[in-house]
Amino acid sequence: MRGPTIRRFFTFHFIIPFIILGLVVVHITILHQTGSRNPLGVKSMRSKLIFHNYFSIKDMLGVVATILLFVLLCIYYPLVLGDDENFAVADPAVTPHHIQPEWYFLFAYAILRSIPNKLGGVIALALSVVVLYVLPFIHLGGCKRRRVYPANKIIFWYFIVVVLLLT
Repeated sequence: MRGPTIRRFFTFHFIIPFIILGLVVVHITILHQTGSRNPLGVKSMRSKLIFHNYFSIKDMLGVVATILLFVLLCIYYPLVLGDDENFAVADPAVTPHHIQPEWYFLFAYAILRSIPNKLGGVIALALSVVVLYVLPFIHLGGCKRRRVYPANKIIFWYFIVVVLLLT
């Protein structure tokens, strides 16, 4: 690792996943301690489900199955998810013709292409991502049932249609 760009790339792609894994473990631990038992706002204790026994065993089974699948994939089929282009010698002077954005970046690519001004496209793309981070913090009231907010279903399907059309 000679240059600062390679060092940053290594830091982002190697250390950040461990930080995210740690945050996931903290999240699941806190969720198992406090629980998430009352999504409908039921006040009686009889209708609530005890979190620890059922969901802890289910989560541990999922973790063990995922680790087993990952180990089997790494040991027996290490190159099955790879691309043949990874074995070609890179030419820094030529951009490959086959490069295209992945499917989950197509909405962002469409936003950038739809606005002719570069700064405007970047601002629109940033706002489209900021909206996804801000929406969970908007408090719509005490009731959490979808039946009470029929407009939410329309807005949700409108969002899905827009993402599919941009993709």
